[in-house]
Amino acid sequence: MSYRPRFPSPDRRSVLRGSLAASAALALPAVGAAAPAFALSGRPRAAWGVQVGDVTSSSALVWVRSDRPARMIVETSATESFRRARTWHGPLVGSGTDFTGTTPLYGMPPGEQVHYRVTLADPHDPRRTGEPVHGTFRTAPARRRDGVRFLWSGDIAGQGWGINPDIGGYAVYDEMRRLDPDFFLCSGDNIYADGVIEPSVTLPDGRVWRNVTTEEKSKVAETLAEYRGNFRYNLLDHNLREFNAQVPSIVQWDDHEVRNNWYPGQILDDTRYTEKNVDVLAARSTRAFCEYFPVSTLHASSGEGRMHRVVRHGPLLDVFVLDMRSFRNANSPGRQPDDTTGILGAEQLRWLKHELSRSRAVWKVIAADMPLGLVVTDGATDFEAVAQGDPGAPLGRELQIAELLRYIKHHRITGTLWLTADVHYTSAQHYEPERAAFKDFAPFWEFVSGPLAAGQFQANELDATFGPDRVFVRAPDRANVSPMESPQYFGEVDIDGDSGELTVRLRAQGGSVLFSKVLQPGRVGQ
Repeated sequence: MSYRPRFPSPDRRSVLRGSLAASAALALPAVGAAAPAFALSGRPRAAWGVQVGDVTSSSALVWVRSDRPARMIVETSATESFRRARTWHGPLVGSGTDFTGTTPLYGMPPGEQVHYRVTLADPHDPRRTGEPVHGTFRTAPARRRDGVRFLWSGDIAGQGWGINPDIGGYAVYDEMRRLDPDFFLCSGDNIYADGVIEPSVTLPDGRVWRNVTTEEKSKVAETLAEYRGNFRYNLLDHNLREFNAQVPSIVQWDDHEVRNNWYPGQILDDTRYTEKNVDVLAARSTRAFCEYFPVSTLHASSGEGRMHRVVRHGPLLDVFVLDMRSFRNANSPGRQPDDTTGILGAEQLRWLKHELSRSRAVWKVIAADMPLGLVVTDGATDFEAVAQGDPGAPLGRELQIAELLRYIKHHRITGTLWLTADVHYTSAQHYEPERAAFKDFAPFWEFVSGPLAAGQFQANELDATFGPDRVFVRAPDRANVSPMESPQYFGEVDIDGDSGELTVRLRAQGGSVLFSKVLQPGRVGQ
């Protein structure tokens, strides 16, 4: 088995100590602080940390937020001493992007540890610079034998469970950081824009859960400022900031970035909202999302672009990031005999087929923000995901998934597996045509993990249309179990460079591996 050296060692830790020291010196703004004031004295500060996103073998995106207008400057180096550093002059950050900025890095060496630091300079006097904030990441390998290892999960600050100082905040991020993955795939629900964070919640056993609170989290998000405040809330947690400084991310969204179970064209009857048009809310959330995450196909200055994309991580792995929100039809009983819109929309489905066909990666991870065969309801009669509880031939949104699965089989596309979060428990489903009502597809696996910092819920029922068998599940027996009562969940994918074997591990906070499955490359019907 080949082994590519990883860096939880002194080199990396010393960089992180430098980053944490800088973060300590740059204490975070007061809880609830909104847009920076223009009359601030001193030098620009980057107290919200740094992030890196959508890393490939030669490129990456570096993110920062300032406390005032400033020029973003990024330096990269092969060593933490920053000898022979390259300098990247980034954007002028200001109120138009909530003082956030992203700088693209190109021409990076493949399969290498990159040290970087971000400095903010006064736009009127470039000699006046703030304290640099440090980070590090690995570019994707150019050689297959180097292997790839990443984590995935989702669902953060949901159901009223926010940053609790009594349990160390989002401590699961510290555990994930110590595993030192190549990257983290966040499968959606990065925020709960429709979820209020109260100062305290009494648990069923009488204990009291305490939350860090902010003004923007005291009501449902409607304005652009409130959506920005929701994304900013999570960055109050030191575990997440330290994680971001070490682990690059691939980020997608789901419903709670806007509002529970939303779909395009929806008009709300929720009395908590003064803005009833979900399309207006979604546009505001999209802009805030663009500002607070480094995502290659989105543009923070306009809030435009698209969420779905392929992130190519060397010869072993392509990650196909889906958007199962922006193009879906309305939630309904899901029994339509013909449905070309489905959950992806016709254009995104064509894009996915094309990109899967041209992929030469050994493994093709389909990052879905919702599960396929789990029945997720929306009220008494409608359904939120793909499945709608009818075990027969595909209907409604199932028709689009059937078309995709048929395409994968007939074009002999191997190495596909589906990863998701959304349902707030962890499980493994194997889909097999012999068990299914629809049989024209090759067997595949779907793995579910989460939440990271939200309530846990009971396991959903399965829909037999695509023949899922729940091989493993870990879920509570009641709704909304707090992170103080049960460990949080995340998954790990480890691809061996020599054999090409892919191992999926479903993990629980605390270090335990709940379930493990090894898949062989190039094989159908595993």
